[in-house]
Amino acid sequence: MVKGRVSVAGKGKTRRKIKMSWGERVFMTVVYTVLTLFTLAALYPFVNVLAVSFSSSRAVGAGKVVLWPVEPNADAYRQLLKDGQIFASMKNTVILTAVGTFLNVAATTLAAYALSKKRLRGRKIFIGMIVFTMLFSGGMIPNFVLIKSLKLMNTYSGLWLMGLISTYNMIVMKTSFEGLPEGLCEAAAIDGANEPVILTRIILPVSKPVMATMVLFYAVGWWNAYFNPMLYLSSTTKFPMMVKLKQMLDTAKMIEVSAGEGLVDATFIAAETYKAASIMVVTIPIVLIYPFLQKYFVKGVMVGSIKG
Repeated sequence: MVKGRVSVAGKGKTRRKIKMSWGERVFMTVVYTVLTLFTLAALYPFVNVLAVSFSSSRAVGAGKVVLWPVEPNADAYRQLLKDGQIFASMKNTVILTAVGTFLNVAATTLAAYALSKKRLRGRKIFIGMIVFTMLFSGGMIPNFVLIKSLKLMNTYSGLWLMGLISTYNMIVMKTSFEGLPEGLCEAAAIDGANEPVILTRIILPVSKPVMATMVLFYAVGWWNAYFNPMLYLSSTTKFPMMVKLKQMLDTAKMIEVSAGEGLVDATFIAAETYKAASIMVVTIPIVLIYPFLQKYFVKGVMVGSIKG
């Protein structure tokens, strides 16, 4: 039972002070405790990796690093950045992510807008064919043969073409468009607006949450792209950051295996610290961008998941 007490604070203002019962206080305490534990469990790996990346090899090998750097130093970061390869691969990743995300969002928007129109002939057939690709795909070898036959090997165009549209993202955006009032498009059509004008001046401005969500989904996917670039790119100068970091980590492991018996432990510790620094380098940019899109993210997914 909720007890309330009303008090007047200032002219024309009423403030209601609600007192929670004992059971409600216990419930809220349990809820906040569980949420706090989940938050700490989610933050612990990130904080631990950050601490390891700034700790000495000896401290990491002794297992002394938990939440705070032991014998702090930035040797791993200096080793990671000293030859400049990471900056070149980061530039490739930025290009791959920026252009790929733009193409993804543009293609997904056009497909979702067209399929959201009930008057489109063959609409159900097109949707069925697209959804079919979520269940069955051509496979890795047919995709490889296709890209090679199109002469798109060792090009970013081949990567962009393969991942042009995500079926799931398209369905989310289509559902979002279907939930908009039909009167918006009808009023614009009466005023003489054609479909491109309606899409760019009416639909997109009121669909910012779902658009921001699509940008985040696609951008994170391109930023973390590893397998396809490794498979379809042969020039080391075109490798994105994930592939380059994998090569650098493999090199560190090869040094560990080939080192003498007395140097194995030291090399292994250095490799672990090096790995932690690599994780931080690729994670921090996304972590810094996400808070600016968070308010759109939840709203965009909810808008695109509920029709009506």
